[in-house]
Amino acid sequence: MSASIENAGAAVAEVLSSPPLKSLPSQPVISIKPPQFWERVEFRQLWSEREVLYFLMWRDLKVRYKQTILGAGWVILQPVLMTLVFGIFLGRLIKVPSDGIPYPVFAYAGLLLWTFVSNAVLSSCYSLVINAHIITKIYFSRVLIPTATIGVRLIDLIIAAAVLVLMMIYYRVPLTWSVLLLPVFVLHAAALALAIGLLGAALNVRYRDVGTLAPILLQVWMFASPLVYSSSIVPAHSRFWYSINPLVGLVDGLRASLFNLPFPRLSMIFSIAVTWPLLVVAIHVFRRMERSFADEI
Repeated sequence: MSASIENAGAAVAEVLSSPPLKSLPSQPVISIKPPQFWERVEFRQLWSEREVLYFLMWRDLKVRYKQTILGAGWVILQPVLMTLVFGIFLGRLIKVPSDGIPYPVFAYAGLLLWTFVSNAVLSSCYSLVINAHIITKIYFSRVLIPTATIGVRLIDLIIAAAVLVLMMIYYRVPLTWSVLLLPVFVLHAAALALAIGLLGAALNVRYRDVGTLAPILLQVWMFASPLVYSSSIVPAHSRFWYSINPLVGLVDGLRASLFNLPFPRLSMIFSIAVTWPLLVVAIHVFRRMERSFADEI
């Protein structure tokens, strides 16, 4: 009996004399919370994961231009060829009005913005499915994946904008102080692309029909927007409903800042009123569906 007590005392003494266990972190590694009515964005978490965003953008750029002959030239080729085609049929044959601006410059400015928005939306819609192997293995804010595609397309936009500068020099289109507002419209276009891209990406995980339907809807949206024609040809009685399209105020505002044209106040107000609330709703929907991405993808 005394021997067993002594052995127990020795075991207790050994435990007490052993080094303490590693303390737990002050902040939980994984936080499990009940679903809320309104999901907000954790900006602190996004900032801490900013290197993931840089990595995703750098990876997409390397994969796109790897083993290509033209490289970044493919970014310029798409709007240039579209401008050439529309310039022949609409600019020369049909002679579509272009608000006093040479038609190739007028059309390229609209098609440049459209190329960015359409490619950004499509890439965002497919981004989660394409990166399924990452989503199912490690955890990070999934919103960074569609955001990275928008960032890559912004780089493409900057590259393709060099052709627009050369065209304005060739056709002697002067620049005025209004060009300083150009970054505002680019930011607005990025917000619109991100809003639609987030909704498309989240829905495409659950319903793969979205990925098939997206290119068709984008084609319809293209011809319903003043990209290769001026919105001045729209009848006055239809101008109000036509301006509900957020791309109308965006394209017209971009051209106004570039070519010193009157700013379309009505369509710009509609564009702002549609784009930014849509972005808030898209973030909420994306955050609500984010929990099930790894299981459904």
